[in-house]
Amino acid sequence: MIDKLLGSAADAVACIEDGATIAIGGFGGAGQPEVLIDALIEHGARELTLVSNNAGNGDVGIAALLKAGRVRKILCSFPRMSHSYVFEELYRAGKIELELVPQGNLAERLRAAGTGIGAFYTPTGYGTLLAEGKETREINGRQYVLEYPIHVDYAVIKAEVGDRWGNLVYRKTARNFGPVMAMAARHTIASVGRVCELGELDPEAVVTPGIFVKSLVCR
Repeated sequence: MIDKLLGSAADAVACIEDGATIAIGGFGGAGQPEVLIDALIEHGARELTLVSNNAGNGDVGIAALLKAGRVRKILCSFPRMSHSYVFEELYRAGKIELELVPQGNLAERLRAAGTGIGAFYTPTGYGTLLAEGKETREINGRQYVLEYPIHVDYAVIKAEVGDRWGNLVYRKTARNFGPVMAMAARHTIASVGRVCELGELDPEAVVTPGIFVKSLVCR
């Protein structure tokens, strides 16, 4: 019998090792898996590389993980937001490395990893510092930059409802990066607000099929 539901967030993140690359879902606070992030802090894995939309706000969530000194590098689109003082202090002190990735490129690089695309050309970033050292090409009179997939060891995401097979349904904009991160990871951990019975979910509403999810916990 397939049952991916674990008893606690601590059990779910226990497999994450030092030096892992982790994609963390969320757009600001929407869809951010706070319960799993807190468990990861308690778990103690270090030298992590994070892939996320932003570098955290205040002292909670991703910011708390950074403040705990567990992150070596972050790939994100918005490192400086309102109350992103934790990241700024670490970056200015040379204690964290940043790779700035435009938001559309971030989503597409994750999607490329999940769908087996080797690389793709995009006009985003051409002629800027973000294109330095990258291959460029003119296609139909327009300049493009070659970008590569972002493969991650773990995706840590949040959904509204799931079943024991790992099928996930998100709540509105809280969906954001969760689906592409789940596809890009070799091991996806999801927190859900409610676990339903098999067959209760409308198949047309399932955004992330259980084949992409390794384990889930009910928050």
